[in-house]
Amino acid sequence: MDGDGSGLTVAGVVMEELRNLLEARNRHISKALSIAHGKPLHIVRGEMQYLHASDGTKYLDLVNNVSHVGHCNPHVVEAGQKQMAILNTNSRYVYGGITDYLSRLSSTLPESLTVGFLVNSGSEANELAVRLARSFTGNHDMAVIEGAYHGHTGMLIDLSPYKFRGPGGYGSPEAWVHVLPIPDTYRRPAIDYSGEAMEKMKQAGPLAGLLIESMLSCAGQVSLPPGYFSDVASAVRKQGGLLIADEVQVGFGRVGTHMWAFQESDVVPDIVVMGKPIGNGHPMAAVFTTPEIASSFGDMEFFSTFGGNPVSCAIGMAVMDVIEKEDLQIRARKLGFRFIDGLNDLKDSHEIIGDVRGRGLFIGIEMVVNRETMKPATNESSLLVEKMRDKGVLLSTDGPLNNVLKIKPPMVLSEWDVDETLSKLDETLSEIV
Repeated sequence: MDGDGSGLTVAGVVMEELRNLLEARNRHISKALSIAHGKPLHIVRGEMQYLHASDGTKYLDLVNNVSHVGHCNPHVVEAGQKQMAILNTNSRYVYGGITDYLSRLSSTLPESLTVGFLVNSGSEANELAVRLARSFTGNHDMAVIEGAYHGHTGMLIDLSPYKFRGPGGYGSPEAWVHVLPIPDTYRRPAIDYSGEAMEKMKQAGPLAGLLIESMLSCAGQVSLPPGYFSDVASAVRKQGGLLIADEVQVGFGRVGTHMWAFQESDVVPDIVVMGKPIGNGHPMAAVFTTPEIASSFGDMEFFSTFGGNPVSCAIGMAVMDVIEKEDLQIRARKLGFRFIDGLNDLKDSHEIIGDVRGRGLFIGIEMVVNRETMKPATNESSLLVEKMRDKGVLLSTDGPLNNVLKIKPPMVLSEWDVDETLSKLDETLSEIV
């Protein structure tokens, strides 16, 4: 008799366990939390760039920019375990871990950004950044980019066109939110992107700040046009506001050329927000700014119960260790060139690929039914994701039209992984068209 002695095969036992888990999920978890990759995957183990399912299937994970240095990276795991066995408390006590860690992060930033706040998520960090901007400037209104997503709190949903214009959203921005047109050089070519952004901010009047991703993620993996970051920085400052660089998705060397994507410009943001990869899956995030802006809270104390605790700091330090010792920024640049070159070769062979964009290991592939009309290949994109999953590669779609394949894997990806993905993409694209 196979399986558990009940007559079920091993496959049957696996399916029965999945059914039970899904029943429990439907009972206890809101349907607002969707399941990834089109069908339920019962993932039981992570191993660097791979995820393992309960049925033994091994998947290459190309979308998890949280596990920055690899799922269950041994150095990070060991650092967390070691510190957890010694001390974990809040940041009102004095301990070397927090100051050492903040100093190390600060050393990667422009010299003016020396004061850091440690919190528990990118949403919490972005909300804190907006609070700082309002406190320092005395202004309330904010500017954001069309298609942006900045977090799940009430304030940040209001600052996320990706959400308030999406399913279940209210469609229009609040009066204090000013949405700048997306600088999408593929769908909106030959536009004075800087000019229209500056005019929009001028019409808005006094601003607390512009909250902007250094590369646009949920908007479709869009790179900012040359000079745009500098131009909008000048414009928001003329309106009395601060430039807040949201590096939650693209920071920590992912773009390959620099540690932070904003460093590709000559602009120094007033505030930088870090999240997702910072703890390799451990819940932490950070906000860095100048001493002057940090002091604008005045007598109001800032405190995060878990932000900057010793275990989080040890894990954050371990992530930095791996990035530096394994030259992951350099790896991202080299593999990014390999990936993008290969994807452009596929574009030459498959009309459904309208655009390939990105840098390092932050890549978008826009799928279109017709290159002339740019009609989005939304259904085809979903089908491709399903077929690639069945071939052991996890992808996802994003963008306002849900037709952009996003690639933002753990940074420990190998050349073999890239080449195998390109081969399977070539095969799958031929199947769906």
